[in-house]
Amino acid sequence: MRLNVVATRPDVPVQPLHALDHLWFQVGGTLCNLECNHCFISCGPTNDSFGMMDLSQVQRLLEDSRRLGVKEYYFTGGEPFLNRQLLPILEATLRYGPATVLTNATVLPARTLEELRRVDQASLYSLEIRVSIDGASPATNDPIRGEGTFARAMEGVRGLLRYGFLPIITAMQPETGGESFDDFCQTLRAAGYKHPRIKLLPPLRLGREIVRSRGYTEHERVTREMMDGYDDSQLLCSHSRIATDRGVYVCPILIDSPAARLGDTLEEGLGPFPLEAAACYSCYLYGAICSNVSASPGQA
Repeated sequence: MRLNVVATRPDVPVQPLHALDHLWFQVGGTLCNLECNHCFISCGPTNDSFGMMDLSQVQRLLEDSRRLGVKEYYFTGGEPFLNRQLLPILEATLRYGPATVLTNATVLPARTLEELRRVDQASLYSLEIRVSIDGASPATNDPIRGEGTFARAMEGVRGLLRYGFLPIITAMQPETGGESFDDFCQTLRAAGYKHPRIKLLPPLRLGREIVRSRGYTEHERVTREMMDGYDDSQLLCSHSRIATDRGVYVCPILIDSPAARLGDTLEEGLGPFPLEAAACYSCYLYGAICSNVSASPGQA
């Protein structure tokens, strides 16, 4: 059953779904081997708010997605590689279109990388891997993601490179000071990544980030006036939805919000959505931050 998504304030713009181009899967639920202190849905080793999705669930949604014209697929969590069915899920998905997995790259043993390469090479479509690293050194990454995580993630990156992948490295961009794009390029080149692909992300002021820094202020909201003349194709919710084990939600950022649940099926998730969540402000400022857009290669 589709839930009521009427805006609660008169100045809130309502965003239509122009086309369901991208379909996300919360395939790892909210379970993660790390407990990053900026995680916007507070994933961790004990968070079972959302469960893992199995192959049969994903296959049903893939069939629906073909009919609805989906062109690309994303897999997130939690940590997707904790899902023991992820590789057969990817193998099934790559019969429908290109796929991207968002991972912290700390749980990628050689046998997983070998199988991942086999799945990739057997597909007509591309398989992208996005790796989250939030500092160009242990000194800046580990206070956010946990002691020793920089070394483990970089080992994962080196493993992906050995098996023929060119991972997209995503990092939260500090508001002031901190490391630059060039710092990340230098670190990755030193690890053997000659032309690294890097995507810098703004902080999402939800979940643990509220404790680490701050939440959104009352003035950080999208209004109808702000949308006048705005290119709404920049918003993820104009072309994407996310499927979870608890139904279909408007976007990966808002799965903790009951108001963002659109229904049980993809068809029920095709309607418009009011941009009244505070996190909508980040998407308004920075565009479709969750997708692979602006994954730039480092300068030679």
